Amino acid sequence: MATRKTAAAARTARKVRCWWCGEDPLMIAYHDTEWGVPVHDDRVLFEFLTLEGAQAGLSWLTVLRKREAYRAAFADFDVERVARFTPQRIERLMQDPGIVRNRLKLASTVKNARAFAKVQEEFGSFAAYQWRFVDGVPLQNGVRARQDIPARTALSDAFSKDLKKRGFSFVGSTIVYAHMQAVGMVNDHWLDCFRARKLAGKARAPRTRA
Repeated sequence: MATRKTAAAARTARKVRCWWCGEDPLMIAYHDTEWGVPVHDDRVLFEFLTLEGAQAGLSWLTVLRKREAYRAAFADFDVERVARFTPQRIERLMQDPGIVRNRLKLASTVKNARAFAKVQEEFGSFAAYQWRFVDGVPLQNGVRARQDIPARTALSDAFSKDLKKRGFSFVGSTIVYAHMQAVGMVNDHWLDCFRARKLAGKARAPRTRA
């Protein structure tokens, strides 16, 4: 058994990954199984939107380590339930050491759940609304170097502006672009990364960047 585990670890180590992945097992697992995979499930989209907002000023690894606590704190990201959270519930969350205890971010999650629900009513699903920004097809950015990945784009600017107009907060363009990367609206895996080929799908040129 030990030999098989050692061999599996060696195969994992040999894989070429995006440089930001590092060596933390949690980050490696996230990179290998989630980052850049197209998501059309509204619950998962709400989760990522919330976690990206929580990350502001922190590292993504910090948020990943708190992910299970966030799921417990926010009813497994059930939008309808979170939308009903009261100020008293937020006060209780402020005592939860497992999550980022930032009052503005916690209140924003509840506010965003209510805005999210309104988008679902208008478009049938949040996924239908979100994916229309790329016409339903992930953008393939052909990343060759770190400088090829922008912090924001004209597209994330437009997405962010529309979210704010609809009542969302903690959805600045940089946060929104990170969200787009996470849920596969753009494939920003390094071309040499083993995941880039798996997620290439139907190639499409990226829109002009800001």
